[in-house]
Amino acid sequence: MASLKDILRTAKEKNLNGIAICDHDEIKGAFKAMELVREFPEKYGGVVVIPGIEVSTAKGHILALGVFEKIPPKMTPEETTDYARDLGALSIIAHPFRKSAHGIGYIEGAGADAVETFNSKSITNGANKKAEKEANRLNMPKTGGSDAHIAELVGQGYTKIDVPDNTADSVISAILQQKTVPGGELTPYSVVARQMGGNVIRRTKLLFKRQFHEV
Repeated sequence: MASLKDILRTAKEKNLNGIAICDHDEIKGAFKAMELVREFPEKYGGVVVIPGIEVSTAKGHILALGVFEKIPPKMTPEETTDYARDLGALSIIAHPFRKSAHGIGYIEGAGADAVETFNSKSITNGANKKAEKEANRLNMPKTGGSDAHIAELVGQGYTKIDVPDNTADSVISAILQQKTVPGGELTPYSVVARQMGGNVIRRTKLLFKRQFHEV
């Protein structure tokens, strides 16, 4: 996994104006990234960090932006988006039709505020096109994301946003107003395969560690 410093440095190098830090079921990373930007303006100044979380719902993943406390996992997508709304956060269905990446498989009725219609990890782009078609049908705001778990993929997917000022609040408001254009390039399959292999190794080590402690 990439360090926050590497992620912020890459965002700066790629001239990104902002980045959403959305760890799985955790928000500490987003807060730490915000602290780093404040502490080292000469290194990361100009990169706005939007605090977020990628929630593991009972059916798949949902993003929440502008959130300052954890959202419990394992709820239904509908319960999760309601919970996010009660917190004043923006909910986005992440890669809804990527079954291999915990997409919930649908958009209508989930109660989300927006839909990720470009995810750079969608190898064939078919899932992205399906999400875009459905979002257009439902007239929902669209976003794009890199789904970067390593620094080199930061900015691979992005969202162009029309905002009056570069703040997290302005970005969230603009998404709701559909002032967005998702874009980017698909992640090379070799990079995706390398990441998947690393994930398998980490999960195997964690499994053995748990079994060792239980014995």
